[in-house]
Amino acid sequence: MTNRIQYDVIIVGGSYSGLAAGMALGRASRTVLIIDSGRPCNRQTPFSHNFLTQDGKPPAEITALARQQLQKYETVAFFQGLATSGKKTENGFDIQIGSGEIFTGKKLVFATGIKDILPAIEGFSDCWGLSVLHCPYCHGYEVRNAQTGIFGHGDTGFELAKLISHWAPDLTLYTNGLSGLTQEQADQLQSHRISIVEKEIEKLDQENGQVKNILFRDGSRVGLTALYVRVPFEQHCRIPESLGCSFTEAGYLQTDAFQKTNIPGIFACGDNASPFRTLANAIAQGTAAGMMLNKEMIFESF
Repeated sequence: MTNRIQYDVIIVGGSYSGLAAGMALGRASRTVLIIDSGRPCNRQTPFSHNFLTQDGKPPAEITALARQQLQKYETVAFFQGLATSGKKTENGFDIQIGSGEIFTGKKLVFATGIKDILPAIEGFSDCWGLSVLHCPYCHGYEVRNAQTGIFGHGDTGFELAKLISHWAPDLTLYTNGLSGLTQEQADQLQSHRISIVEKEIEKLDQENGQVKNILFRDGSRVGLTALYVRVPFEQHCRIPESLGCSFTEAGYLQTDAFQKTNIPGIFACGDNASPFRTLANAIAQGTAAGMMLNKEMIFESF
């Protein structure tokens, strides 16, 4: 039987947070394997914003530069594939890939992101990250003053409409059925000239991901430039759960201030552990995870 290489750290997820953790660890001369399937959640988003020095850059360009810079650290290796299972071992952890390979690491970092669960409305997924948006801090400036909608209902729709009203003076809340708003919430929105439309939505009329109209089931339509929504999500990777990692009520991996999970030797960073879904935040968390993990390994062997 061939002996496996045992890495100091295996990082599952090679997008912004995972790469940042890899850089911190590579600069500490740790042997690191970064496993990535190549499908980041923002793969449809054309430009990154609210990221100092990188504002307006395509996300894929930022990733490519990060990987290029990491390649100079000879202890950092990459593997393209999907991690499918993991288990605790005497010396650390084993991570298995869908193609059958098994890699061994003393420590793990999960930077695996989350998967957005989009409504089953035609055109919605085509526009996701382009004109159907989740974050005004990432996208709001580019569509400020545009004809803007909120897709949502109840407390979630109400809170999102309040937030987006700062960017969009021409704003309508589309609830896709009964609004679920209290009378007080409805009155407050209307007092700020935010219209409420309860008609059920048939589809989004779009061209190359740019929404043009909302088409309703009653045959009517309304023109639109941008639509904000908060959708539910699930973890992209189930391995942390299988290893016993705890989650917050909202569904994020639970970590302390140093990105440690409740399972010794496992860290988590990025969108899977934080509601602040920006590249800048993901990179900051990844850097912190790499630094604190290295410190932990130093202290364990001192």
